[in-house]
Amino acid sequence: MSVFATTVTPHEPVLVRAAEAEQLPEIGHCLLSDASASNGALSAHRIQLARGADGAVPHRHHHSSELFFIIDGTLQALVGAEIVTAGSGDLLIVPPHCDHAFRAAPTDTADALIVITPGIERFDYLRQVARIHRGEASREGLLADQQRYDTHFVASPAW
Repeated sequence: MSVFATTVTPHEPVLVRAAEAEQLPEIGHCLLSDASASNGALSAHRIQLARGADGAVPHRHHHSSELFFIIDGTLQALVGAEIVTAGSGDLLIVPPHCDHAFRAAPTDTADALIVITPGIERFDYLRQVARIHRGEASREGLLADQQRYDTHFVASPAW
């Protein structure tokens, strides 16, 4: 058995300059690299949430794992049926088919790098969430596109 679970299609190196990254301040997201930049290897964005701010409602991905590296502050995350707290320097990896959600802790801010692998084009999803927050779009559009973005909303009694 190979130590490599999947084969990644080669791609050019990716460098995203902080000043050039697209900002979505309504939802605290900084868009770093969508899947097309790495030939589908990964998608990456950064979240900076105010004290107690919501990050994402309960959902799951069928095809990708989602990695959260906490740069600063405290992130609360739903993982399955459990709520965990991750602080500066902590790493959380949520596997495919695992219900999850996240928010800043009520008493702290949260700054985290999020990496989804294998990648899926998600920046349009995040832009649509920002439009919903601005009152320019409705949540129904996201419900119709769950398969496209591999983001499937779920109900969670724990969250």
